Amino acid sequence: QLLLVESGGGLVQPGGSLKLSCAGSGPTLDYYTIDWFHQAPGKEREGIGCIVGSGEGTFYADSVKGRFTISKDSAKKTVYLQMNSLRSEDTGVYYCAAGWAPTMTFCTLPHPNGTYVGWGQGTQVTVSS
Repeated sequence: QLLLVESGGGLVQPGGSLKLSCAGSGPTLDYYTIDWFHQAPGKEREGIGCIVGSGEGTFYADSVKGRFTISKDSAKKTVYLQMNSLRSEDTGVYYCAAGWAPTMTFCTLPHPNGTYVGWGQGTQVTVSS
């Protein structure tokens, strides 16, 4: 089990930016693919992007491509979700989840029913004027 702690959510105006963090426990995140999910009010959780353990492979859902960027600081054992050009439909709770994948060089659209060794607690993002 891997403990993930998220932070960085808040209230932002449409068109604004936020940067979420997903910090991991344990000695390293380099053996895990970190997936990001968005759960809008009243809707199911959906995958929006991922980054592989090396940090050299990422994937984004069409809904966030070009606006969101996932990055990683291995030394800090933290993965970031930079969200730009935020829209009202981006409102919701954002979760990160870790999947054991020590040799993966690419990742694909995450699914909430995937196999994960840890989930973050979620952080609320509200996009409103």
